[in-house]
Amino acid sequence: RERNYRIALKEFPVRVNVTLTCTECKQKNYMTTKNKRTTPDKLEFKKYCRFCKKHTPHKETK
Repeated sequence: RERNYRIALKEFPVRVNVTLTCTECKQKNYMTTKNKRTTPDKLEFKKYCRFCKKHTPHKETK
């Protein structure tokens, strides 16, 4: 039983890679990972955008 559970975890990863996109200039600036179980909604951070040259909100995109 324990063996089947481990195989299932490998097939369906909990942590996924996401891209953070600037909300002002729409440039994809950052890559990060998130746990889909603990944070099912989209991420949003205030980070520095090198294209806007200021801190702007960045939202999760795929």
